[in-house]
Amino acid sequence: MSLDVVRPDSAGSDPVRPGAAPAGLEVRGLNVQYGSGRGAHKVINDLSLSIATGQVLGLVGESGSGKSTVARGLLGLTTATGAVAVGGQILHTKPAIRRARNIQMIFQDPYASLNPRMTIGAIIAEALVVRPELGRAERRAEVSRLLELVLLDPDVTDRLPGQLSGGQRQRVAIARALAASPKVIVADEITSALDVSVQAQVLNVLRGVLRHEQLSVLFISHSLAVVRYISDHIAVMHDGRIVETGATEDVITAPQHPYTRALLAAVPTLDGAPIQDTSWLPIAGPQEAGPLATGCPYRARCPVGPAARDDRSDCATVDPALDAAGRVNQATCLFARPRR
Repeated sequence: MSLDVVRPDSAGSDPVRPGAAPAGLEVRGLNVQYGSGRGAHKVINDLSLSIATGQVLGLVGESGSGKSTVARGLLGLTTATGAVAVGGQILHTKPAIRRARNIQMIFQDPYASLNPRMTIGAIIAEALVVRPELGRAERRAEVSRLLELVLLDPDVTDRLPGQLSGGQRQRVAIARALAASPKVIVADEITSALDVSVQAQVLNVLRGVLRHEQLSVLFISHSLAVVRYISDHIAVMHDGRIVETGATEDVITAPQHPYTRALLAAVPTLDGAPIQDTSWLPIAGPQEAGPLATGCPYRARCPVGPAARDDRSDCATVDPALDAAGRVNQATCLFARPRR
């Protein structure tokens, strides 16, 4: 990873936002690019976000929008540039153990992310290597505490992952992430492979852990229902950019960006009907393979943009992100409501 970061000064000031109270997680100008030269393709474009301590930010968007790439960039699992701070302190890329003490990830597939040959106790204990202050007896006690925290019987310590259900394995994954005593958790589609009833169990466990541990969580999902349930704030992502962000209910009940409205329009009810007017559904199928040279990156798909309305030619020439701060939910749309 070549994440461009700056060491904090000796006074411990926050170089990401000088003078501001430090957030649990603060990201500024995150960029991820695949390839080089003429074949280079930027998949994350100057992304910035912040999450307060004890809060959950839900990152939503369709498949291919860049959500998981953001997670890998934050964890150092892919090459990225930008600044990432935890608790007001800029993370340095080395040593890795320092990064692990600050930020941990819960992966989508718990069976693939847990070593099938190791017992549950050994899997969690292995993550405690970043806490050398713990003795052998303390490590055993900590494994039992973490299992109880995620509502698992400590007796499962001698079992293998294959002997547990999908929901139990995901709770083990949560316990393993907590073992490093991080300040920030990145949860990447952690309920997408689970039954609905099991999803609720895992989400309730995560909410309980948040209250107990006072963590900051980046919760990545394509399910608006799940994000609405778990998140305090929502950031909507399209083609490597955040196009709208705000308090969860503000974004869900009064979306400002056409892409957010399209996502909401695509959510079916139990009878199969969409919950909103189908006119908001995207008009151009898959999203663009890369950013457009000028104007709004969403305009080719937008149901109220220049492809549908000739009078909105500004969408092809004006970047709506330049004055997004002056619009409701910081929407990157020229026709979103301005802040009062």
